[in-house]
Amino acid sequence: MANIREVDAILHVVRCFIDDNVVHVAGSVDPVFDKEVIDTELQIKDLESIEKKILRISKIAKSGDAIAKGDLKTLEMYKAALEAGKNARSVEATKEDLAAVRDLNLLTIKPVIYVANVEEASVNSGNKHVEALREAVKDENAEVIIVSAAIEAQIAELEEEDEKLMFLEEYGLKESGLSQLIRASYGILNLITYFTAGEKEVRAWTIKKGWTAPQAAGVIHTDFEKGFIKAEVIKIADFQQYKTEVAIKEAGKMAIEGKEYIVKDGDVMHFRFNV
Repeated sequence: MANIREVDAILHVVRCFIDDNVVHVAGSVDPVFDKEVIDTELQIKDLESIEKKILRISKIAKSGDAIAKGDLKTLEMYKAALEAGKNARSVEATKEDLAAVRDLNLLTIKPVIYVANVEEASVNSGNKHVEALREAVKDENAEVIIVSAAIEAQIAELEEEDEKLMFLEEYGLKESGLSQLIRASYGILNLITYFTAGEKEVRAWTIKKGWTAPQAAGVIHTDFEKGFIKAEVIKIADFQQYKTEVAIKEAGKMAIEGKEYIVKDGDVMHFRFNV
C-alpha cells in the first residue's frame, strides 16, 4: 500500500480472457469482481485516513473555524462515498474539496487506467468481459485499454522495428498495447514530450503540459532556464519531412519563440541562453 500511495497514477490490469491453462484464483473469470476486490482494500485504507482527519479537525470545526467546517463537510462527503463502495475519484468534487484531502494522498482518488488483458482474438473488438468492465467504471472517468499480454510478449521478442510492424498488421493493429499505455499514461498525468536534436543524438524530454519554453529548458539544466534568451522551435512533422536544419530554415519552418511560448507536444527545440 505504501508504494501505491507514492505513485501519481494507477494502471490496474484486469483479466478479461478465458483459458483453462491459466488458473484463476477465484475459479472463474469475472473482471468486475476482481476490480472490486482491489477497490475494497484501497477504500478501507482511504476510510482510515479520512476518519483520522475527521477526529483531528472536529473540535476545531465546532469552535466555529470556517475553514475547518468546510473541510469537515468535504471529508464527510468522501467518507459517505467510500462507505457506499465508491472510489474517491468518482465523487464530483470542487477545487476546494480536492484541496481539503490533498494531504491525505488518497489511494482511490488517483487517476487510473484499466488495462483489459484479453486473448489474441479479442484484441481489436474486445469481448463481454471488457464491456462489463467498461460499464463498471463509467462513473470513474477512467479509460479502459484493451491489451493482449500474449501478443505483447511476442512483440518483445522481435528485434527489428519492421518485424514488429508486420506482426501488428497481422492482428489489424497500428501500434502495440505498450505504446497505447504510454500515451494514455501521459494523458492522465498531463505530460507531453519535446525533443532536442544534435549531431550526435536526439533526446526526448518529458514536461508538464502548459509549461513555457524556459521551464522546458530547465529540465535539461537549470542554467538554461535562468539564462533563457529564446528558443528555436521546429514541429516534429517538419523535422521528419525536411531532415536538415538548412532545409527547414529555407522552407520557413523554424520559429523563434520567447519566454511566454507554451511548448507543444512533439516540438523540436534548440535553446539560446546566457548565464
